[in-house]
Order: sequence, then structure tokens, then C-alpha cells
Amino acid sequence: MSADTRPHRVAVLVLDGAYPFEVGIPARILGAVEGHYEVEVCSADGEPVETNAGFALAVRHGPELLESADTVVIAPTDPTRLTRELAAPVAAALTRVRPGARLTSICTGGFVLAAAGLLDGRTATTHWECAPLFRRWYPHIRLDEGVLFVDDGDVLTSAGAAAGVDLCLHLIRLDHGIRLANTAARRCVVPPFREGGQAQYIERPIPDEDSDSTSATRQWALEHLGEPLTLPQLAQHAHMSLRTFSRRFRDETGVTPRQWLIKQRLDRARHLLESSHMSIDRIAGEIGFATAASLRQLMNAELGVSPLAYRRTFQASTTAAAESESATAMTAAR
Repeated sequence: MSADTRPHRVAVLVLDGAYPFEVGIPARILGAVEGHYEVEVCSADGEPVETNAGFALAVRHGPELLESADTVVIAPTDPTRLTRELAAPVAAALTRVRPGARLTSICTGGFVLAAAGLLDGRTATTHWECAPLFRRWYPHIRLDEGVLFVDDGDVLTSAGAAAGVDLCLHLIRLDHGIRLANTAARRCVVPPFREGGQAQYIERPIPDEDSDSTSATRQWALEHLGEPLTLPQLAQHAHMSLRTFSRRFRDETGVTPRQWLIKQRLDRARHLLESSHMSIDRIAGEIGFATAASLRQLMNAELGVSPLAYRRTFQASTTAAAESESATAMTAAR
């Protein structure tokens, strides 16, 4: 395999007190799209690490693995093992991450990135139960514990446990498009995205017990994205006042109704650009934008790419993926 077509190299850094489930997420999810990712696990010193499950992990690699990784995943550790400052071996290991590598964390792995100064001035997330400690230790980092994950370009952080699945599916969407991400989700028997499309946002873990949810209205809105939905319409559907609806919507999703609608429409646009040959004008109409110019403007603002360029990129990749799957099936049938 040439350098241009080699799998994307992913290094998972595990520390003492690691959660075995989360350690295995990158290999399981990214590995569900065969040939696209090469996932390896390492420790800060090459020695086995103790897990919180009563057994040790004998890793194959030491910190040298980080030097060749395209993406580095910091696996979470038991909160009782967290320290405000990094242990010397961990700090030394992180200096070996090559420039330009994508950094990600699952759950409490965000504490490692924070302690290393890699989240300074950024927005990040971690497990909601650890949010007070995170804020106390790292007040200069913008923490949002109400989201599944935060994509801050070359640094991505995710919330607790299964949010690592959402993050890895998001990485596949970024790298190879919606089709392969959906393929990975089906193979792993998990939803391709949680409520609200390629959801970056999740309902608060502990909503007010006496509050009515806006989830039914969000589902209704997803079924009517092609219509010019307004805030009064949404509030009326939820049988709430504008003020109450807006407050509860933000409490449950972490964003305003307008921000949420824009994201869902862009998600739908990306899907149609990848999976259909509809014109840009028709796609804009299908998802509720008044003009194709509105779609172009928002895609450029949110994704940094035009609809046409996006289609060229991801329809080419999905065509290649389909040909690869077909060839694999033919080989298996022989």
C-alpha cells in the first residue's frame, strides 16, 4: 500500500486505572470500516497498565507509537487516579506526538489534554460528573458538560463512556463521509448518531423532573425540515410559551432552536449531497433553505467547503468504498 493510500494511523494512549470498555472503542468503531484505520494501543512507558476492572493490559507499544500517529486518542482513567499535573512519563510521552496529529480524548482523557496545556483557550467536554473538578483545575478552558463531544478542529474531546462511540463515528464522518460512518454504526449495532442527526449535543444527564421535554417537537421538526419553521411554530407545537420553550430547549440540547435547526438542515444537506444527484437548488429547497445561496453560505461558514466541492469529495470516496465492498463480496463468494 502506498503512502497516499495507507490506513490512517490511530494511537490510543492508556494510563493506569483505564476503563477497558473505552480503551476498546476506537479499534471497534474505526475498525468497522476495514482498511481505513490502523488502531494500536500504547502506554506512556511501554509497560502494562492496571485497569479499574481488576486486570492489567499488556500493551504492544511504548510512547514511540505516538510519533507516527495521525490521530492520538487519550483513553479515560478512573477519576480517583486523576492529578492536576501530569506524571513525568505521561508528559514526556505527549511531547512525542508529531506536529499536525489530531488529538482526541474520551471521558476523563480530557484531563490529560488539559494538564498538558493542549486545551488552553479551547472549548472542551468531559464526563458531567467530573465537570466541577475540571472547572476548578482548569478555569481557563471553556467546558461544556452538556454535549456528547466537542469538535474544535485538530482537538476533539468527548463525554463519558459511550460518548466515545459518538466521537469515533464523527471522526469517520469527517474523514470519509456519512455513508461509511453509517456502515460502521450498523456493523457495531449502534445508532449512527444520537437524537438530532450528527448530534454534537445531548440532553442534560439530569433534567428537571417536573419539566416537559421538547424531544417530541424536535422529532416533529426533523420530519418538517423542508418547511420554513419558526420559533413560534415550535413553541406552539410543544404547547409552551416562547420563553419557556427556548429555555427548556437549550437546557436539553445545549443550543438555541435556531442553531439546532441549522445543524439538522446541514446534516440533511450533507446526506443528500453524498447519496443523491439532486441539484444544489433542489437540495436547498428540500431542507428548508430559501435559496441555494443560503446553503452555500452556511456550508462555507460551518464546514469550510461549498456544496459542490463537498459532493465531489464524498461521492468520489463513497464510490470507491462501494467498489471495494463489491470486490470483497465477490472474493468471499469464490
